[in-house]
Amino acid sequence: MTQPPHDEPTAQSPEELCEQVEQTRHELGEMVEALAAKTDVKTRAKEKAADVKQRVGAKAGELKAKAAVATSQAQEKLPDPVKDKAIQAAEQARTKAARAGHLLQDKAPEPLRHKAAQAARLARDNRTALLVANGVVAVLWLVGRRRKG
Repeated sequence: MTQPPHDEPTAQSPEELCEQVEQTRHELGEMVEALAAKTDVKTRAKEKAADVKQRVGAKAGELKAKAAVATSQAQEKLPDPVKDKAIQAAEQARTKAARAGHLLQDKAPEPLRHKAAQAARLARDNRTALLVANGVVAVLWLVGRRRKG
């Protein structure tokens, strides 16, 4: 039998010894659980992925809010004819997209329909950015037209 460490008192009775053994078992069990958690790579990777997903979602929300502010500021600076052209272009794009969507539903295979639905959702979710892009294109078109003329 080994000698107990100097900082721990020896048991005076069998009951104290049983209590010390139980306490040691409990501490050892906690250590084993902690080590098992550290070596569980799959769970740790899932936890890390969830953390990253949460941070990315928060950053995306921030960026979306900034984009909305920038868009409204850009729209305020655009001349009315450009705004009208941008709105008209966006409406035409929506109409054409709807027509293409109906045609796609009728004739396209399922995987292609699924990808098209994803693209449509993305466009709907980023409508503001698309409107700004249309406005920029309209401004560039007008500037280019004035330079030629």
